[in-house]
Amino acid sequence: MNFTHIHLSRIFTILFLGLMAAAGLGSCIEDGFSNSPSEQPKFATDTLQLGLIFTDEPSPTTRMVVYNPHSKGLNISRIAISGDDARYFRMNVDGVSGETFSDIEIRAKDSIFVLVEATLPENPTSRPTKINANIDFTTNGVTQSVILSATGQNVKRLRAQTLTEDTRLTAETPYQIFDSLVVAPGVTLTLEPGTTLHFHDKTSLVVRGSLHSLGTAEAPVNMCGDRTGNVVSDISFDIMSNQWTGVIFTDSSDDNLITYTDIRNTSQGVISDGAPLTLINSRLHNSGGMALEAYHTSVRALGCEFAEASEGLVYLHGGEHLLSGCTFANNYLFTAISGPAIWFAHVSDDPKTGVDDGSGLPYLKAEINNSIVYGLGKDFSHGSLEGTDVRVRNCLIRSEGQDDNEFINCIWGEDPLYYTMRNEYIFDYRLKPDSPAIGAADPALYPTDFPKTDFYGLSRTNALGAYTPAPEK
Repeated sequence: MNFTHIHLSRIFTILFLGLMAAAGLGSCIEDGFSNSPSEQPKFATDTLQLGLIFTDEPSPTTRMVVYNPHSKGLNISRIAISGDDARYFRMNVDGVSGETFSDIEIRAKDSIFVLVEATLPENPTSRPTKINANIDFTTNGVTQSVILSATGQNVKRLRAQTLTEDTRLTAETPYQIFDSLVVAPGVTLTLEPGTTLHFHDKTSLVVRGSLHSLGTAEAPVNMCGDRTGNVVSDISFDIMSNQWTGVIFTDSSDDNLITYTDIRNTSQGVISDGAPLTLINSRLHNSGGMALEAYHTSVRALGCEFAEASEGLVYLHGGEHLLSGCTFANNYLFTAISGPAIWFAHVSDDPKTGVDDGSGLPYLKAEINNSIVYGLGKDFSHGSLEGTDVRVRNCLIRSEGQDDNEFINCIWGEDPLYYTMRNEYIFDYRLKPDSPAIGAADPALYPTDFPKTDFYGLSRTNALGAYTPAPEK
């Protein structure tokens, strides 16, 4: 028997079958390109919105997908940006940057990415200005266009500034803060109604003197990150934490007033280290740390919202505090919540629960009245406040519990019925019409300077929490 002959025959057979398989595979992968004008690419959107962009600086990158839904490949003979404002936009097609592109192939049932950035010129006025252009796609002799739309906003850029004399910032043009803004001892920074401060990465507002943030219901003050638009899909940068450090009040600071002010996107929230602080109808939310930390000082928070913070919402360490008509609601999205909504420290000399810091300073004295404590995570750091000078009166609390000498006339274990829908990134802590918090407030517990309207300018009713019940949606 000729083993060599049999061996070679098998090799030729295997090679032949391999070649046939490869040919078959090739015919599946490569089935030619369509030249029919009726077969065109599809676009994920007809208008690519780049959103609000600060003038004279590059925008974030916005992405669009171009699909080929057909059974044959498509050759896009030309891709180019057109229009009077085309020069302000830049494009990257499937990983390659350029101004125009030729013969871009998309295989059957496949897709490519088109990335767009813009640098917009300074506007002639402080008002936002919309700029449009087109991306033109020519395929099989037919041109389709996707609109590019961006809104340019002038900003005043402040870099590593220390204010050494009283200063007023206005609503005329937003400010972009780099390398921190410091208010020197004895100096007052006043933020007029409608002022917006956009803080760059790792930037802080450090107050060694005084801060008067004087928003109104019609024109609140905003302190937020400087990223605009969406992170991905429909998730806005506006709900993202850790974009800037936060507001820090040092022990030399005094006479601080924050009204109708929205402070968000921080990594550390608002920290008051020995500095008295009054907050009225303000929102502290979206923090990678806590929303508010106060050490051996006095905080008066009236009609305020504290929400969405990774490490817990409010930390009170010694000092004397009044939090009245507030909403404490933690539905933080991006990590597990590691701390309670309200954390008490340096409360007594009890070695187990007092957390005496050894400073010799007075223990914590706090009142929390007519408020709502309802969200994910633990409500309070202490299950019992016996032996402390902390009182929680007339509050709706998520936990099942019962009143005692420190928790007085509370509503336990009931849902306040917010409009918040966490999975849809909607964080609205106004109350639905059938909320058990409506009508449950005790007006006698409000201080005489409690605001007559809420953050949205609606007249107060006897509802617990920061807000007048919203009209039914």
